[in-house]
Order: sequence, then structure tokens, then C-alpha cells
Amino acid sequence: MRMIARRLGLYALTAWVAITVNFILPRLMPGNPIQTLIGKLQGQVTPNEINAIKLSFGDVKGGFISDYVTYIGQLFHGNLGVSITLGAPVSSILRETVPWTVGLIGISTIISFCVGTFAGAMLGWMRGSRLDTLIPTATFFQAIPYFFLGTVMLLIFGSHLGWFPVLGAYSSNVTPGWNWAFVASVVRYGELPVISIVLSSIAGWMLGMRNMMITMIGEDFVLMAVAKGLPRRKVIVHAARNAVLPSIANLSLAIGLVVSGALLVELVFNYPGVGDLLLQAVLNEDYPLIQGIFLVITLTVLCANLIADVVYLALDPRTRTEAAV
Repeated sequence: MRMIARRLGLYALTAWVAITVNFILPRLMPGNPIQTLIGKLQGQVTPNEINAIKLSFGDVKGGFISDYVTYIGQLFHGNLGVSITLGAPVSSILRETVPWTVGLIGISTIISFCVGTFAGAMLGWMRGSRLDTLIPTATFFQAIPYFFLGTVMLLIFGSHLGWFPVLGAYSSNVTPGWNWAFVASVVRYGELPVISIVLSSIAGWMLGMRNMMITMIGEDFVLMAVAKGLPRRKVIVHAARNAVLPSIANLSLAIGLVVSGALLVELVFNYPGVGDLLLQAVLNEDYPLIQGIFLVITLTVLCANLIADVVYLALDPRTRTEAAV
């Protein structure tokens, strides 16, 4: 529990830094972004909307500290401001788009990690076999940028061969909701984006697990298990449980890379997630929306990292012993 408490404190500090940076960045930009946004929409916004824009930046004309306190208070009330281009609260916009991105990233990361870890364990145990040909193939796909691989797959398997539907997250013929037709359509339209992300990220898990598995095979506890005549499956599982720990630790670092790649994949496949929303926000200088997206992405990655740390703590009893000491 002490280890988890320390981790929670660290992530709370990181979240506070992210929120503070999110507050300071607009104030470091040349000119006044608040007046710029109001000027761009002059004649199209009401006084209430102008006030909402100012609140989204924490501007209450009370000094830096007062503005910062107001900004924090708005965040705790779920007020991220009003989008300039869409004319709707940022929180409601993100509520509609973030689940798509989280679902795409979450499913892709889980599949990539599980398949790569399992394949790496098998490659390490059976090193020198024909299965080693998977390594250069996986490395080749990882060397290709996410968006380029997604574009090629979209053109070949989507447009040319017609094996997968192209563009969007579900068919226009189904009604969104918790019904089987809609869920099946979402899964079908998400297959190609998920495959492109998995192919681009699986090599790292595979190589890392293979190298650790080779190291573990030479350890005394594995040799002892083999000498005792334990079934091969149990020996592999015993060795893999220890070999997977570095991969769990690296999962925290990899999530950020997967997020950045997934945002580009969303643009390629016209997926209704945060990727396209962020691009439009940047092009239109929609600062409240940019701030909201940055904050949500940061907090989501922190939550994923915390989950990875908890899993690592559960798998490695040594960490619990160190925490107790």
C-alpha cells in the first residue's frame, strides 16, 4: 500500500504540473489569445460566450494567482470553456470523441502487448527455429510510420480489395446505440485501424520479451524446474512470468507513443476521435479546445500508467517486500 500511495502522490504531482502548464502556455504566446479569439468572432458571440472564453483561460482580471485559482475551480466543476469553432462546451465535445480514441488505443495496446509478449516468449524459448523469421518482419512494420502504414493498408485492403470498410467508425445505415447492429458495425470499421496500430507497435514487445526469455532460460530456477521434470508448459509459464516484468514496466513509456500514433491513424481513417478534433482545433486556433484535449490526453495517459504500475506491483512480489521495508 505504501508503494501505491507513493505512486499516487507522484501521479498527482504530474497531473498538477500538466494542469499548470495548460494554464500558463496561452499566457506565454505573443499577443493576447483571449482578445484574438473574441475578435475573430466579433458579431457572432454573446456576452455570456465572451465570459465563458475568458473563464476557460482563467481570466477574471484579478491577477495571476487569482486567475489560476479560478481556472482550477472551473476544472473541478468540469468547465473547460467553450469551443470557438464548434460553439459548444469543450467538455461535451470531448465526452463524445474521447471514448472513440480511448477504445481504439486501449484495444490496440492490449492486443499488441498480449500478442507481442506471447510471441516473444515462444521465440525466446525456441530460439534458432524458423519462428525467428517473424523478427525481421515485425521490425520492418515498426520502422514504417503509423500514418503511412495506415494509408497503404487503407488503399490496398480497403479501397482496392474491399476487404474492410473505409473511413468512419460505423456504417451510416445503422442507428447509434447499444444494439447489436451498431456494435458489430463499430467493430467492423475498427478492424483496419487496430491492425495498422498493432503492426506498427508489436515488434518492440516481441523483441523485448524474446531477449528477456533467453536470459531467464539460463537462470537457476528454470534449470532446476527442467531438472525436476516439470511439464514444458509450466516451465515456460514460470520463466515468462519473470521475463514479462520489464515489458510491464516499459508499458508506461509505450502508451504515450501509441497515443501519438493513434491520433495520426484517426486522421487517415477519418475516425471520429480526438485526432481529427485536435487538427481542426489547431488549424482554427481554438485555444479552449486545444487546452481541453491536451489535458484529457495527459490525464488519460497518467491513469494508464498508474494501472500498469499496479499490475507490475501485483506480479512482482519483490516490489511489495521493498515497500514494506
